[in-house]
Amino acid sequence: MPTALIADDEDLPRAELRRMLASAWPELQVVAECEDGPGAVEALELHAPQIAFLDIRMPGMNGLDVARAASGRCHTVFTTAYDSHAVAAFDAGAVDYLLKPVNAERLAQAVQRLQQRLRGPAPVPDIQQLLQHLAGRLQGASGAESGGAPRLRWLSASVGDTIKMFAIDEVLFFQSDEKYTRVVTANDEAHVRKPLREIADGLDPEVFWQVHRGAIVRASAIARAQRDELGRITLHLRQHAETLAVSQAWAWRFKPM
Repeated sequence: MPTALIADDEDLPRAELRRMLASAWPELQVVAECEDGPGAVEALELHAPQIAFLDIRMPGMNGLDVARAASGRCHTVFTTAYDSHAVAAFDAGAVDYLLKPVNAERLAQAVQRLQQRLRGPAPVPDIQQLLQHLAGRLQGASGAESGGAPRLRWLSASVGDTIKMFAIDEVLFFQSDEKYTRVVTANDEAHVRKPLREIADGLDPEVFWQVHRGAIVRASAIARAQRDELGRITLHLRQHAETLAVSQAWAWRFKPM
């Protein structure tokens, strides 16, 4: 029996896709439903589904990042509200796409493609170049639609009766701490009353890299990435003695070039 996971941060589209899949492909077993990218990666590790239906825009980790983490392990289908011109390249390689709202005829076509791929060779082992190309195209499409997402410039944190101001350009890394986020610079740190997920939406993903569900680091602050005998990666920073662990979901960032 073929298996799949569905990842979408909106309940209704997720439920609708599951309903439509039950009609278009009754034999397909949906083994997990996730509302964010990190949860999707955890479900990939736990359930090892053959297919992943991934929303492109998700908090914490977008669909493209999940696909990078899943590269070679399952077939990927993106669900997206971008127009067809922006995502035309999804027809290539081991990926496909469905425009929202999902059309029954288009879903049937995607199901047919997936069934053919499941009968054929294993998924393409490395689709990193394709995903990088798609990320560039989608970023351009997003900018054309909205003029670019607003970026954070400052964060304020209360420490006793003092309010500290942190320029984003000075932050080395962010670390999740329950309902708060720890903000660390070379010379100072504090906790802000914002969850890491909300802060991540205002950061430039080319400047700040998510390396763990609970950690985002400035790429230029990384001095080196060290791998131990079990394959676990630890980051050493240029201006701070603290080290950061990299989870399996983001290990792809540190593959040798």
